[in-house]
Amino acid sequence: MRAVTGREPAALAMRIGVVAAEAALATFARNLDLDEVESGEVDFRGAIGPAEWPVFSLVIDTLAEAGPGDDRPLDERRVDALNDLARICMAAKGRAGAA
Repeated sequence: MRAVTGREPAALAMRIGVVAAEAALATFARNLDLDEVESGEVDFRGAIGPAEWPVFSLVIDTLAEAGPGDDRPLDERRVDALNDLARICMAAKGRAGAA
């Protein structure tokens, strides 16, 4: 494996994370209806194709993980995770534009 000079491993890991977040958001935008998400009746697995599912589910389920004392249902946490995902992507885009 060839090392990329001038790039810190932490920066590379963060970039991979941003790329995964952007891919998950693009998958969401292509496959899901906002009205369905708002109603809480979304079958994520049925709406996302098998090729895109691994990255999408990794990102959304990571963001939707229940913290201590969080007794909200998974679908509610996933809706909040989608909002977090959009904020992450917008922040990354803004940061890239400033660089």
